[in-house]
Amino acid sequence: MRKSSSGVRRRVIAYKRLLREWKMIAKGVASTDHPVLAHIIPIRRCNLSCTYCNEYDDFSKPVPMETMKRRVDDLARLGTSIVTFSGGEPLLHPELDDIIAHVRTYPIIAGLITNGYLLTADRIQRLNRSGLDHLQISIDNVRPDDVSKKSLKVLDKKLQLLAEHADFHVNINSVVGGGIHNPHDALVVGRRAVQLGFTSTIGIIHDGEGQLQPLSPEEREVFLKMQGLEKRHYARFNWFQNNIANGRPNQWRCRAGARYLYICEEGLVHYCSQQRGYPGIPLEQYTVADVRREFLTEKSCAPHCTVSCVHHVSYMDFWRAPQTLQTPQPPVGAGQLVQID
Repeated sequence: MRKSSSGVRRRVIAYKRLLREWKMIAKGVASTDHPVLAHIIPIRRCNLSCTYCNEYDDFSKPVPMETMKRRVDDLARLGTSIVTFSGGEPLLHPELDDIIAHVRTYPIIAGLITNGYLLTADRIQRLNRSGLDHLQISIDNVRPDDVSKKSLKVLDKKLQLLAEHADFHVNINSVVGGGIHNPHDALVVGRRAVQLGFTSTIGIIHDGEGQLQPLSPEEREVFLKMQGLEKRHYARFNWFQNNIANGRPNQWRCRAGARYLYICEEGLVHYCSQQRGYPGIPLEQYTVADVRREFLTEKSCAPHCTVSCVHHVSYMDFWRAPQTLQTPQPPVGAGQLVQID
């Protein structure tokens, strides 16, 4: 009876979440004057040190909770539809649950990107109570190696805890490219995710020099098989990866700085995690005028961009508003190492 009631509760929560997501899409289609998604950093420190990642350190302190709440208030002021916490490792922030709960005081969808190491049954229940909507874990291999410790061997028990306790949606992202030793590990990870009732996606990372490289025939085969595991709505929105897999540029209108915001631990707005430095405006000073300017600004880094979240939130605007402004300066960090979110 307990499992049955838990299943009913989860279905009700999922249905309500879906309704909120449809409202988000309708709002995004109706108006371009607000961000769809913001990634915000509550702490830069991480408990791991994956060789491809340039988004962490091992010493930063958590951003104070009241500061984080003010930043959430500023994102709500801008009309942001989704706020996702990443890092570093956001679960290292001691008051993350309260910050997520503050997000949910607004009609905003709350997300979290984590390496999963710090998840326990109690921690998952706390995330449930905070109102978390979505959680993503990237798992890079079956066994830990010199590239990444985010392995299925280490994290499988954490995935089982999520399957048992989580009321929020869980997505498991596996990767190919960028020095990953065994591309077939992505299939093992993806199939395990589906077996546990989660969604599964595939990402492509750059090589160790930070350059976009075509996938090898073996990697491309795994990539295509993984796309078959993705739920239809995910596969439909990941078409741009086919060009990336073959080393070809994408022609699209990147809406970073408008539909997508990256807010660093200092509270500055950047195009994304890999293009930090511009526009570099404090979030508290960011206005609709900034959103409108960046919506119309062509990004020089766009053709070889692999940041899937920016692609996704830009889809609804592909058909409108040709970009007529040029970035005043080359985005800082162009060509840096990047992993698909």
